[in-house]
Amino acid sequence: MIGADDELGLRLIRDQRLICEVSDPSLTQPHLRRARWADEGGRGLFLVAQLTHRWGSQYTVAGKTIWTEQLLEEVA
Repeated sequence: MIGADDELGLRLIRDQRLICEVSDPSLTQPHLRRARWADEGGRGLFLVAQLTHRWGSQYTVAGKTIWTEQLLEEVA
């Protein structure tokens, strides 16, 4: 569980795609699940999976990073 004093990181990279990385000190492996209608949590990663081209996670020396990749359309 992430506490109020834990440091979180956010990095955005944009070229032909948008990459979003969120880092935290937790070593808990993220897992995709479907929340029931009355559940108050458990929808975040499901929404990420539905709205992005691909996503994944990797462990770092400081915890873990969850990343997403969204393809961008060219503007004429």
